[in-house]
Amino acid sequence: QVQLVESGGGLVQAGGSLRLSCAASGSIGSINVLGWYRQAPGKQRDLVATISSVGDADYADSVKDRFTISRDNARNTVYLQMNSLKPEDTAVYYCIGLIYSAMGLRRYWGQGTQVTVSS
Repeated sequence: QVQLVESGGGLVQAGGSLRLSCAASGSIGSINVLGWYRQAPGKQRDLVATISSVGDADYADSVKDRFTISRDNARNTVYLQMNSLKPEDTAVYYCIGLIYSAMGLRRYWGQGTQVTVSS
């Protein structure tokens, strides 16, 4: 079984920074794309950023130039460095991974971590 576990959420003032981490564990063959989504109360879950196995990154327009996604393939971990945080960044942040395992290629989600930005 494959699991994704996030950490690093919390409460921060506007203009501050947070760093989220997500570690994949279990019977992993290889990891393709890793990424982050977020869901604010009453809203749909939206893509924040993705990163390929070779480090190519894509970002939602709303977070470009403020957030940076990175990964450590040796640790099966993806990070999201969030700077210049705004109240509208408040949401539950979910890690997602496209992972090869004994089950084949499947998409896995983390349990989510709350990020709250106060004004």
